[in-house]
Amino acid sequence: MLYQFFETQRALLSPFSEFAAASAKLYSHPLSPFAHTPMSQRLSAGLDLMHRLAKDYEKPEFEIKSVEVDGVDVAVQELVALEKPFCRLLRFKRYTDDSKVLAKMKDQPTVLVVAPLSGHHSTLLRETVKQLLKDHKVYVTDWTDARMVPLEVGPFHLDDYIHYVQEFIRHVGGADCHVMSVCQPTVPVLAAISLMASAGEPTPRSMTMMGGPIDARKSPTAVNNLAMNRSFNWFENNVIYRVPTNFPGAGREVYPGFLQHTGFVAMNPDRHLSSHYDYFLDLVRGDDDSAEAHRRFYDEYNAVLDMPAEYYLDTIKTVFQDFALVNGTWQVDGAFVRPQDITTTALLTVEGELDDISGAGQTRAAHDLCAGVPKAHQYHYDAIGAGHYGIFSGRRWREKVYPEVRDFIAKYEAAPLKKTPKAAPLKAVAKPAARRSRRAA
Repeated sequence: MLYQFFETQRALLSPFSEFAAASAKLYSHPLSPFAHTPMSQRLSAGLDLMHRLAKDYEKPEFEIKSVEVDGVDVAVQELVALEKPFCRLLRFKRYTDDSKVLAKMKDQPTVLVVAPLSGHHSTLLRETVKQLLKDHKVYVTDWTDARMVPLEVGPFHLDDYIHYVQEFIRHVGGADCHVMSVCQPTVPVLAAISLMASAGEPTPRSMTMMGGPIDARKSPTAVNNLAMNRSFNWFENNVIYRVPTNFPGAGREVYPGFLQHTGFVAMNPDRHLSSHYDYFLDLVRGDDDSAEAHRRFYDEYNAVLDMPAEYYLDTIKTVFQDFALVNGTWQVDGAFVRPQDITTTALLTVEGELDDISGAGQTRAAHDLCAGVPKAHQYHYDAIGAGHYGIFSGRRWREKVYPEVRDFIAKYEAAPLKKTPKAAPLKAVAKPAARRSRRAA
């Protein structure tokens, strides 16, 4: 009933949110007589804040229309390369009339960015994608809100996530592409590539893993502790609800987005409270740039999606309770996940010094698991001063992390790893009879 109660509350607050937005403009528009009354700026700011606290946040758009490549402004078009029931594979295709830039772009590496399915939409990686587009052909996974997937489509498990990733890797180039996973997908992406290697299938030239729980036992955070200290039954009974009848996925069991959002806010309530108060003050002072920056951040942060219950519960058990990947006990379709079978995919791990979601050492643990990759082709980068979001967005991503990722991908685009042929067993060679007789003599 909690989901139904939330939807009822949202429907009741919707007209009040719109009324607050209209009233805020009434007290701020220069042509309105109310804008010239005492305290009008404070009234407008308060009403605007009320509107934003009560409104419903829809999925944002990437809105990447152009990027700069070698000093040339290049147009970008967002295309759907593949569409699955629970995910769309998006391609950001670049266009230019500059023949030199066009020739260069055709030879640039292809990167598959696997976005997290952990509450927020893939647009959270907008800055990641935009920066990558300067030097790469870019694809990104765009996971579908589970409440929008009809029940008759069937369930979506962690194993299905892995199969999706494998299909996407094959589609974008297989052994000729590079894979980047951010946060949650580091685990299923490593599993997907491991299974491909074990089956003798070509694997990507490189994999970049950023801020993910490869081994959640290392430096556990508040997020890890919740997943590890509660029983599996607790999660089944307390965070799983059925989608209400006003959505296409009515009846589907999900981990609702509004519960996830509550958890996000609860991790740093003081920070969010002060941020909203600063927004109010910016409106009062007329600081439009700061106010707009606040709106952009929270338009993204407050837009959440529902996760399929099967996938969420599989992740809790496999990643945070059984530690099946690091213990070597994880099986997908009867095959063990063996990262040690990966031999021709270079590895880069990235961690943020101040990451409060994936603690220090959790992502770096991939290096011990990928024992088949020569140490000379394994790299790690610590982003000093960066929190979880700082490793893939913001100034530290652009100035510190991205150059490392770009150079790593370029290195293995130019010189991909080759499978080392096994040495043939030595055979006894018969010596000529004449030589034997001379030695005998």
